[in-house]
Amino acid sequence: MGHEHRHPAVSYNRAYAIGVVLNIIFVVIEAAYGVAAGSLALIADAGHNLSDVLSLLLAWGAGWLATKPPTDNRTYGFRKATIMASLINAVVLLVALGGITWEAIGRIFDPQPVEAVTIIVVAAIGVVINGITAWLFVSGQKKDLNIRGAYLHMVADAGVSLGVVIAGGFLMLTGWQMIDPVISMVIVIVILGGTWSLLRDSMNLAMDAVPEYIDIKGVKAYLSGLENVSQIHDLHIWAMSTTEVALSVHLVTAPSNPEKICLPEIQRYLVEHFGIAHSTIQIEQQGDAPCLLNPDV
Repeated sequence: MGHEHRHPAVSYNRAYAIGVVLNIIFVVIEAAYGVAAGSLALIADAGHNLSDVLSLLLAWGAGWLATKPPTDNRTYGFRKATIMASLINAVVLLVALGGITWEAIGRIFDPQPVEAVTIIVVAAIGVVINGITAWLFVSGQKKDLNIRGAYLHMVADAGVSLGVVIAGGFLMLTGWQMIDPVISMVIVIVILGGTWSLLRDSMNLAMDAVPEYIDIKGVKAYLSGLENVSQIHDLHIWAMSTTEVALSVHLVTAPSNPEKICLPEIQRYLVEHFGIAHSTIQIEQQGDAPCLLNPDV
Protein backbone atom coordinates (compact mmCIF):
# COMPACT_ATOMS: atom_id res chain seq x y z
CA MET A 1 0.00 0.00 0.00
CA GLY A 2 1.48 3.38 -0.90
CA HIS A 3 0.77 7.06 -0.57
CA GLU A 4 2.09 10.14 -2.30
CA HIS A 5 1.08 13.65 -1.28
CA ARG A 6 1.46 16.90 -3.14
CA HIS A 7 -0.21 20.12 -2.16
CA PRO A 8 -0.59 23.38 -4.07
CA ALA A 9 1.93 25.98 -2.95
CA VAL A 10 0.31 29.08 -4.44
CA SER A 11 -1.61 31.25 -1.99
CA TYR A 12 -4.44 33.50 -3.13
CA ASN A 13 -4.96 35.21 0.23
CA ARG A 14 -3.89 38.58 -1.16
CA ALA A 15 -6.14 38.21 -4.21
CA TYR A 16 -9.12 37.34 -1.99
CA ALA A 17 -8.44 40.28 0.32
CA ILE A 18 -8.14 42.78 -2.52
CA GLY A 19 -11.19 41.37 -4.27
CA VAL A 20 -13.33 41.54 -1.14
CA VAL A 21 -12.35 45.13 -0.31
CA LEU A 22 -12.85 46.39 -3.86
CA ASN A 23 -16.24 44.74 -4.20
CA ILE A 24 -17.52 45.89 -0.81
CA ILE A 25 -16.68 49.48 -1.74
CA PHE A 26 -18.37 49.08 -5.09
CA VAL A 27 -21.49 47.44 -3.61
CA VAL A 28 -22.02 50.43 -1.33
CA ILE A 29 -21.52 52.90 -4.17
CA GLU A 30 -23.66 51.00 -6.67
CA ALA A 31 -26.54 50.36 -4.26
CA ALA A 32 -26.62 53.99 -3.13
CA TYR A 33 -26.67 55.37 -6.65
CA GLY A 34 -29.08 52.67 -7.79
CA VAL A 35 -31.61 53.81 -5.20
CA ALA A 36 -30.97 57.48 -5.96
CA ALA A 37 -31.35 56.93 -9.70
CA GLY A 38 -34.25 54.49 -9.33
CA SER A 39 -32.37 51.93 -11.41
CA LEU A 40 -33.23 48.28 -10.86
CA ALA A 41 -30.31 47.34 -13.11
CA LEU A 42 -27.84 48.98 -10.72
CA ILE A 43 -29.58 47.60 -7.63
CA ALA A 44 -29.66 44.11 -9.18
CA ASP A 45 -25.99 44.30 -10.07
CA ALA A 46 -25.17 45.57 -6.55
CA GLY A 47 -27.04 42.62 -5.06
CA HIS A 48 -25.08 40.22 -7.21
CA ASN A 49 -21.81 41.94 -6.31
CA LEU A 50 -22.73 41.51 -2.65
CA SER A 51 -23.22 37.79 -3.26
CA ASP A 52 -19.79 37.80 -4.90
CA VAL A 53 -18.32 39.27 -1.72
CA LEU A 54 -19.90 36.42 0.26
CA SER A 55 -18.65 33.99 -2.38
CA LEU A 56 -15.11 35.30 -2.06
CA LEU A 57 -15.28 35.14 1.74
CA LEU A 58 -16.60 31.57 1.68
CA ALA A 59 -13.95 30.45 -0.81
CA TRP A 60 -11.25 32.23 1.16
CA GLY A 61 -12.34 30.69 4.46
CA ALA A 62 -12.66 27.23 2.92
CA GLY A 63 -9.21 27.55 1.39
CA TRP A 64 -7.81 28.43 4.80
CA LEU A 65 -9.56 25.45 6.41
CA ALA A 66 -8.13 23.16 3.74
CA THR A 67 -4.62 23.98 4.95
CA LYS A 68 -5.35 22.72 8.45
CA PRO A 69 -3.68 19.41 9.35
CA PRO A 70 -5.67 16.17 9.70
CA THR A 71 -6.98 15.09 13.09
CA ASP A 72 -7.90 11.73 14.58
CA ASN A 73 -11.56 12.38 13.73
CA ARG A 74 -10.94 14.07 10.37
CA THR A 75 -8.18 12.04 8.80
CA TYR A 76 -8.39 14.03 5.56
CA GLY A 77 -8.43 17.33 7.43
CA PHE A 78 -10.86 20.00 6.21
CA ARG A 79 -10.20 19.74 2.49
CA LYS A 80 -13.87 19.09 1.67
CA ALA A 81 -14.68 22.58 2.96
CA THR A 82 -13.64 23.96 -0.43
CA ILE A 83 -16.25 21.81 -2.17
CA MET A 84 -18.92 22.74 0.38
CA ALA A 85 -18.14 26.44 -0.12
CA SER A 86 -18.56 26.11 -3.88
CA LEU A 87 -21.90 24.37 -3.41
CA ILE A 88 -23.17 26.98 -0.96
CA ASN A 89 -22.08 29.78 -3.30
CA ALA A 90 -24.03 28.26 -6.18
CA VAL A 91 -27.22 27.89 -4.12
CA VAL A 92 -27.01 31.44 -2.76
CA LEU A 93 -26.55 32.80 -6.27
CA LEU A 94 -29.61 30.93 -7.55
CA VAL A 95 -31.73 32.40 -4.76
CA ALA A 96 -30.45 35.90 -5.55
CA LEU A 97 -31.20 35.44 -9.24
CA GLY A 98 -34.76 34.42 -8.41
CA GLY A 99 -35.27 37.65 -6.43
CA ILE A 100 -33.87 39.79 -9.24
CA THR A 101 -36.11 38.08 -11.79
CA TRP A 102 -39.23 38.64 -9.69
CA GLU A 103 -38.49 42.35 -9.30
CA ALA A 104 -37.60 42.78 -12.98
CA ILE A 105 -40.90 41.22 -14.09
CA GLY A 106 -42.71 43.73 -11.89
CA ARG A 107 -40.79 46.61 -13.47
CA ILE A 108 -41.62 45.40 -16.98
CA PHE A 109 -45.33 45.88 -16.24
CA ASP A 110 -44.70 49.08 -14.30
CA PRO A 111 -41.59 50.85 -15.70
CA GLN A 112 -39.94 53.43 -13.43
CA PRO A 113 -37.91 56.47 -14.58
CA VAL A 114 -34.15 56.17 -14.13
CA GLU A 115 -31.18 58.53 -14.49
CA ALA A 116 -29.13 57.39 -17.48
CA VAL A 117 -25.97 59.34 -16.66
CA THR A 118 -25.78 57.86 -13.16
CA ILE A 119 -26.23 54.37 -14.56
CA ILE A 120 -23.43 54.82 -17.08
CA VAL A 121 -20.91 56.26 -14.60
CA VAL A 122 -21.52 53.72 -11.82
CA ALA A 123 -21.62 50.74 -14.18
CA ALA A 124 -18.37 51.89 -15.82
CA ILE A 125 -16.72 51.83 -12.40
CA GLY A 126 -18.05 48.30 -12.04
CA VAL A 127 -16.38 47.25 -15.29
CA VAL A 128 -13.01 48.40 -13.94
CA ILE A 129 -13.39 46.89 -10.45
CA ASN A 130 -14.74 43.54 -11.63
CA GLY A 131 -12.11 43.37 -14.35
CA ILE A 132 -9.31 43.93 -11.84
CA THR A 133 -10.75 41.33 -9.47
CA ALA A 134 -11.09 38.75 -12.28
CA TRP A 135 -7.47 39.36 -13.28
CA LEU A 136 -6.36 38.50 -9.73
CA PHE A 137 -7.72 34.96 -10.16
CA VAL A 138 -6.96 34.28 -13.83
CA SER A 139 -3.82 32.25 -13.14
CA GLY A 140 -5.53 29.74 -10.84
CA GLN A 141 -8.99 29.40 -12.39
CA LYS A 142 -8.12 26.27 -14.37
CA LYS A 143 -6.90 24.33 -11.34
CA ASP A 144 -9.34 25.15 -8.52
CA LEU A 145 -13.16 25.11 -8.61
CA ASN A 146 -13.33 27.82 -5.93
CA ILE A 147 -11.01 30.10 -7.85
CA ARG A 148 -12.78 29.30 -11.12
CA GLY A 149 -16.05 30.27 -9.49
CA ALA A 150 -14.61 33.59 -8.32
CA TYR A 151 -13.04 34.23 -11.72
CA LEU A 152 -16.22 33.44 -13.68
CA HIS A 153 -18.33 35.58 -11.38
CA MET A 154 -16.03 38.56 -11.85
CA VAL A 155 -15.78 38.14 -15.62
CA ALA A 156 -19.57 37.88 -15.84
CA ASP A 157 -19.99 40.93 -13.65
CA ALA A 158 -17.58 42.93 -15.79
CA GLY A 159 -19.55 41.94 -18.88
CA VAL A 160 -22.87 42.71 -17.26
CA SER A 161 -21.64 46.11 -16.07
CA LEU A 162 -20.53 46.84 -19.63
CA GLY A 163 -24.02 45.89 -20.76
CA VAL A 164 -25.49 48.34 -18.25
CA VAL A 165 -23.26 51.09 -19.65
CA ILE A 166 -24.56 50.34 -23.13
CA ALA A 167 -28.14 50.29 -21.85
CA GLY A 168 -27.62 53.68 -20.19
CA GLY A 169 -26.44 55.11 -23.48
CA PHE A 170 -29.43 53.61 -25.25
CA LEU A 171 -31.71 55.13 -22.62
CA MET A 172 -30.20 58.59 -23.15
CA LEU A 173 -30.76 58.33 -26.90
CA THR A 174 -34.27 56.87 -26.87
CA GLY A 175 -35.76 57.53 -23.44
CA TRP A 176 -37.14 53.97 -23.44
CA GLN A 177 -37.54 53.21 -19.72
CA MET A 178 -38.25 49.53 -20.38
CA ILE A 179 -34.55 48.98 -21.08
CA ASP A 180 -33.72 48.92 -17.34
CA PRO A 181 -35.75 45.80 -16.36
CA VAL A 182 -34.77 44.19 -19.67
CA ILE A 183 -31.09 44.62 -18.78
CA SER A 184 -31.88 43.17 -15.35
CA MET A 185 -33.20 40.03 -17.03
CA VAL A 186 -30.10 39.88 -19.22
CA ILE A 187 -28.02 40.05 -16.02
CA VAL A 188 -29.91 37.03 -14.70
CA ILE A 189 -29.46 35.03 -17.89
CA VAL A 190 -25.73 35.76 -18.12
CA ILE A 191 -25.06 34.87 -14.50
CA LEU A 192 -27.31 31.79 -14.59
CA GLY A 193 -25.05 29.96 -17.03
CA GLY A 194 -21.98 30.24 -14.82
CA THR A 195 -23.97 29.56 -11.68
CA TRP A 196 -25.50 26.37 -13.08
CA SER A 197 -22.05 25.13 -14.10
CA LEU A 198 -20.72 25.86 -10.61
CA LEU A 199 -23.69 24.08 -8.99
CA ARG A 200 -23.31 21.03 -11.24
CA ASP A 201 -19.57 20.68 -10.66
CA SER A 202 -19.89 21.27 -6.91
CA MET A 203 -22.65 18.67 -6.60
CA ASN A 204 -20.58 16.14 -8.51
CA LEU A 205 -17.56 16.64 -6.27
CA ALA A 206 -19.71 16.59 -3.13
CA MET A 207 -21.07 13.20 -4.25
CA ASP A 208 -17.51 11.88 -4.78
CA ALA A 209 -17.92 11.71 -8.55
CA VAL A 210 -14.79 11.47 -10.67
CA PRO A 211 -13.70 15.07 -11.42
CA GLU A 212 -14.53 15.86 -15.03
CA TYR A 213 -10.92 16.65 -15.94
CA ILE A 214 -9.76 13.16 -14.90
CA ASP A 215 -9.43 10.68 -17.78
CA ILE A 216 -10.82 7.61 -15.99
CA LYS A 217 -10.64 5.47 -19.12
CA GLY A 218 -6.97 6.36 -19.41
CA VAL A 219 -6.40 5.50 -15.75
CA LYS A 220 -8.06 2.10 -16.19
CA ALA A 221 -6.04 1.40 -19.34
CA TYR A 222 -2.77 2.33 -17.63
CA LEU A 223 -3.37 0.22 -14.53
CA SER A 224 -4.69 -2.76 -16.49
CA GLY A 225 -1.70 -2.61 -18.81
CA LEU A 226 0.91 -2.73 -16.07
CA GLU A 227 3.34 -5.61 -16.42
CA ASN A 228 2.30 -8.62 -14.35
CA VAL A 229 -1.15 -7.19 -13.57
CA SER A 230 -3.92 -9.56 -14.60
CA GLN A 231 -6.88 -7.66 -13.16
CA ILE A 232 -7.87 -4.46 -11.38
CA HIS A 233 -10.93 -3.97 -9.19
CA ASP A 234 -12.42 -1.68 -6.55
CA LEU A 235 -11.13 1.38 -8.42
CA HIS A 236 -12.28 4.67 -6.92
CA ILE A 237 -11.34 8.21 -7.94
CA TRP A 238 -12.72 11.17 -6.04
CA ALA A 239 -11.99 14.77 -5.11
CA MET A 240 -10.55 15.38 -1.67
CA SER A 241 -10.91 19.13 -2.28
CA THR A 242 -11.32 21.44 -5.26
CA THR A 243 -7.62 20.98 -6.04
CA GLU A 244 -6.70 17.47 -4.86
CA VAL A 245 -7.75 14.10 -6.28
CA ALA A 246 -7.43 10.69 -4.62
CA LEU A 247 -7.43 7.16 -5.99
CA SER A 248 -7.67 3.70 -4.47
CA VAL A 249 -7.44 0.43 -6.38
CA HIS A 250 -6.69 -3.28 -6.00
CA LEU A 251 -4.20 -4.82 -8.45
CA VAL A 252 -4.16 -8.59 -8.93
CA THR A 253 -0.76 -10.05 -9.94
CA ALA A 254 0.66 -13.44 -10.83
CA PRO A 255 1.89 -15.21 -7.69
CA SER A 256 5.47 -15.63 -8.93
CA ASN A 257 6.43 -12.03 -9.72
CA PRO A 258 4.82 -9.59 -7.27
CA GLU A 259 8.13 -7.71 -7.00
CA LYS A 260 7.67 -6.36 -10.53
CA ILE A 261 5.02 -3.97 -9.24
CA CYS A 262 6.82 -0.74 -8.33
CA LEU A 263 4.38 1.41 -6.31
CA PRO A 264 6.45 4.64 -6.32
CA GLU A 265 6.70 4.45 -10.11
CA ILE A 266 2.94 3.97 -10.45
CA GLN A 267 2.27 6.86 -8.09
CA ARG A 268 4.57 9.20 -10.00
CA TYR A 269 2.86 8.28 -13.26
CA LEU A 270 -0.58 8.95 -11.79
CA VAL A 271 0.56 12.38 -10.61
CA GLU A 272 2.35 13.42 -13.77
CA HIS A 273 -0.11 12.09 -16.36
CA PHE A 274 -3.48 12.23 -14.59
CA GLY A 275 -3.07 14.79 -11.80
CA ILE A 276 -3.89 12.24 -9.08
CA ALA A 277 -1.60 13.05 -6.15
CA HIS A 278 -3.08 10.78 -3.46
CA SER A 279 -3.02 7.11 -4.41
CA THR A 280 -3.61 4.03 -2.30
CA ILE A 281 -2.82 0.76 -4.06
CA GLN A 282 -3.43 -2.73 -2.71
CA ILE A 283 -1.56 -5.64 -4.26
CA GLU A 284 -3.24 -9.07 -4.38
CA GLN A 285 -1.92 -12.33 -5.84
CA GLN A 286 -3.80 -14.87 -7.87
CA GLY A 287 -4.57 -17.88 -5.73
CA ASP A 288 -4.94 -15.91 -2.52
CA ALA A 289 -8.21 -15.91 -0.61
CA PRO A 290 -10.85 -14.06 -2.67
CA CYS A 291 -11.04 -10.30 -2.04
CA LEU A 292 -14.39 -9.31 -0.57
CA LEU A 293 -14.40 -6.22 -2.79
CA ASN A 294 -13.89 -8.09 -6.04
CA PRO A 295 -17.27 -8.43 -7.82
CA ASP A 296 -15.92 -11.14 -10.12
CA VAL A 297 -15.30 -13.73 -7.40
